[in-house]
Amino acid sequence: MSAPADRVALLAAVTEFLFREARLQDEHEYAAWEALWTDDGVYWIPANTADGTAVDPEREMSILYDNRSRIRLRVKQLLTGRRHTQEPKSQLRRIIGNIELLAVEGDEIRVGANSMIFESSIRDDTVWAARNEYLLRYEGDALRMASKKVTLANNNRAIFTLSFLV
Repeated sequence: MSAPADRVALLAAVTEFLFREARLQDEHEYAAWEALWTDDGVYWIPANTADGTAVDPEREMSILYDNRSRIRLRVKQLLTGRRHTQEPKSQLRRIIGNIELLAVEGDEIRVGANSMIFESSIRDDTVWAARNEYLLRYEGDALRMASKKVTLANNNRAIFTLSFLV
């Protein structure tokens, strides 16, 4: 995919996908969010990496490191309504920006983006900032997430409970 028109079309499709994922997270549409994942999906939020250089979740501390079955379990728990930290549910709104196509190989697309998440909860109002890295893959005509790495800007400090989907 080297022609500029193809890259523009791909960037538009990727942007639409990321915006849809953000909306599903903000609106607590957990089952629809889970459906965005591939069967081999990995969801990772590293810890203690102020510069974002965490490279091995098997050897380094993580805030969250979920394989596909753990993603499914996390969603199932959220759907029970018995997560006391999400009762009542946080009001969320996020902005996704600085979207970049980092690499395109076959049906896989590496994407980088920044995000700002505003969370209003019974505890307080909090703003979360992060750099997200995605591996998206076409399955049929649809993009799906094969991996998502969320590097929180303040992940090297004490962090409030992350009881919502980042």
